[in-house]
Amino acid sequence: MPEARIDPNLVFLKLGGSLITDKDRAETADLDSLTNLLSEVCKIHRERPNLKLLLGHGSGSFGHHAASQAGTREGVFTAVDWQGYQSVWASAHRLHQIVLAACLQAGLPVISFPPSACVVTNNHIIHAWELAPIASVLSNGLIPLVYGDVVCDLTIGGTILSTEDLFFHLALAFRPAKILLAGEETAVFADYPRNQDPLSFISKDAEKTTYLQGSASMDVTGGMLSKVQLMQNLCKQLPGMQAVIFSGRVPENLSKILGGELVGTRIG
Repeated sequence: MPEARIDPNLVFLKLGGSLITDKDRAETADLDSLTNLLSEVCKIHRERPNLKLLLGHGSGSFGHHAASQAGTREGVFTAVDWQGYQSVWASAHRLHQIVLAACLQAGLPVISFPPSACVVTNNHIIHAWELAPIASVLSNGLIPLVYGDVVCDLTIGGTILSTEDLFFHLALAFRPAKILLAGEETAVFADYPRNQDPLSFISKDAEKTTYLQGSASMDVTGGMLSKVQLMQNLCKQLPGMQAVIFSGRVPENLSKILGGELVGTRIG
């Protein structure tokens, strides 16, 4: 049976948490950045009627602060753990409501799909997620909206799924042509933290030692290395798909990428 093809009209876009919140102030949204980005998304949505878009966002100074205090990602076992689980849910939900309201204000036809309400994992791996509603929304010109959230887990009680975790599962089901990860950094840098050597391309087959060097390279701002490796893995499983890590501080970058310009770091 032939392998399912990439959908050339489908794009996943993540609005990074560091981009849409003030990371130095707990539970503070960066409304200017969020509004500017969504205005660009709305413009693209109007100008490209054949484009199918799935939107996600990170938690930034909202969910991450609560999650680090509660340790929810490692599991939820005690009554205290479950109180922490609820705190993380509430914090992530507060930001999601801000993003959702901003999307609607911008005129984007979004439908929210909170993972805490529809995803079950088994030892951190997604076990069950009914995707028919998301498929229907996509096929009818609307925009599914997901975000990093707590979920119940069959083995460890509960955990947290990042937006990239969600994208990975959704990409295997829907096969987008591109996954765009908009953050603060202009690219992936080979010389973090000096950030003088941006990488325009990382092969899906590249070992990390070939694209990350220097004493701080194992950290790579905490989450960059894991993002790159997750996207490499996905590109291996979905030949023809590309991922791009780029700065959302320049909203026009999004149109440039969709127009074929080389912006940020391309993985494929």
